[in-house]
Amino acid sequence: MDTRNNTGISKFLLLGFSEDPELQPLLFGLFLSMYLITVFGNLLLILAVSSDSHLHTPMYFFLANLSFVDICFTSTTIPKMLLNIQTQSQDITYKGCLSQMYFFLLFSGLDVFLLTVMAYDRFVAICHPLHYMVIMNPRLCGLLVLVTWIISLLHSLLESLMVLRLSFCTEMQIPHFFCELNQMIQLACSDTFLNNMVMYFAAVLLGGAPLYGVIYSYSKIVSSILGISSAQGKNKAFSTCASHLSVVSLFYCTGLGVYLSSAVTQSSYSSAVASVMYTVVTPMLNPFIYSLRNKDIKGALMRFSGMTVLKGTIVLRLKKCP
Repeated sequence: MDTRNNTGISKFLLLGFSEDPELQPLLFGLFLSMYLITVFGNLLLILAVSSDSHLHTPMYFFLANLSFVDICFTSTTIPKMLLNIQTQSQDITYKGCLSQMYFFLLFSGLDVFLLTVMAYDRFVAICHPLHYMVIMNPRLCGLLVLVTWIISLLHSLLESLMVLRLSFCTEMQIPHFFCELNQMIQLACSDTFLNNMVMYFAAVLLGGAPLYGVIYSYSKIVSSILGISSAQGKNKAFSTCASHLSVVSLFYCTGLGVYLSSAVTQSSYSSAVASVMYTVVTPMLNPFIYSLRNKDIKGALMRFSGMTVLKGTIVLRLKKCP
């Protein structure tokens, strides 16, 4: 496979949301705020899980991995957009565009697979509670995360190599705020049939199969919960998977909304706006969803905050000592 850029194009232009100078400060402040909330919220969740021994269980192990991926997912696109707004530039280099596309595919794929693994974890916990710790042992948990990384790495590498074979003409404007795979394929002036086939096949296989896994797991979970006689038992069983179900629903609904809106309206601007929901808003809301609906996370965050304040107080007192 020829991996050179045959056209000699050195950069693309990311058109973003608006070229109106008056809107740029508003967009910069809005996306900077959401990015900082996403990073600090997910980082705090990771620190809370890692510092509390009560949360060293499979469910929270996967949750910490999801938070790490969400930080990386958002960091793939937003910092470059903020830099372009600040410098009043729309440029992104050819290599930078390919790198952004590669990491976007990598971390979005990891998001999909981790949510599926977490659905399986909840399925085992509710449908097979007596064998939960035997089935979801540390070796299997580590293996599941490793497999998700391998599949996502191979998929993003394949898609990136497929784009490298394309030739680009004079049209270098990407009507988006990041280098999205479909947008780049549409800009190519060479034959894109094979690229489209690979992209659609991967979407069906790597998107449809995890979605089927999530639906199957929750259909079994609902059946098990309905089979519980006491109302208190039903509420307790449902509370253990309510947070994850909320995150899954938010991610898939916003993701599907992006593609449905772009297919119906054929508007690149509408697609870019809709993409904000699952690339920025969903990773930002995940820590809040898990924190607000989970007593264990609330307790861990309070203990972690208390430990931080205590350590800060001790350090200040030691500094004051002669």
